[in-house]
Amino acid sequence: MIRVVIADDQQLIRAGFRSLLESEPDLEVVADVGTGRDAVAAVTRLRPDVVLMDIRMPDGDGLWATEQIVRTPELAGTHIVVVTTFELDEYVARAIRAGASGFLVKDTEPTELIRAVRVVAAGEGLLSPSVTRRLLERMASGLAEPRDDSALTTLTEREREVLALVGRGLTNAEIGAHLFLSPLTAKTHVSRIMSKLAARDRVQLVILAYEAGLVTPRQ
Repeated sequence: MIRVVIADDQQLIRAGFRSLLESEPDLEVVADVGTGRDAVAAVTRLRPDVVLMDIRMPDGDGLWATEQIVRTPELAGTHIVVVTTFELDEYVARAIRAGASGFLVKDTEPTELIRAVRVVAAGEGLLSPSVTRRLLERMASGLAEPRDDSALTTLTEREREVLALVGRGLTNAEIGAHLFLSPLTAKTHVSRIMSKLAARDRVQLVILAYEAGLVTPRQ
């Protein structure tokens, strides 16, 4: 069972998300809250698998709440999906950098929201396809730290190739096809890279690939 906390300042949104998710046999909403501070408290108490996190909330917004959750080692098993009304919200990129595992807009199809919860709970990263490119371009050009590839010294040459392809948004199957590997071997490489770089999920690998200069927005 995938346990979910919903954090949004609009009660109607929370009710809609709860109804949608609880219609699925493998999803359970364990709490819904309306402020960032309440989100942190609920996650600390309940330790859910996934948080659907709005950005603009009172008493500690979603960005602040994401940072608090991610920096707490005991909550490493909780993954955050930022859900916002605005595709170009300037805080979204910062939320991803703060450790959010995914990003969706609120007009996402219901089936996509459900899929997002399952994908992120499994440790994968998820970005709304309509904004992935713009988000990463902004992150690389204006929100990323200066390039530093020192963290990549532990990677083999093959692992650096795989990381670059992850940064370009390729799936394990696509990486395998590109490098003439089986999807399982590609997945193993990705898992090892995540372990070596202490990355929470695939989204964090994308950020590292950009910061290290292995991939650029033009690619």
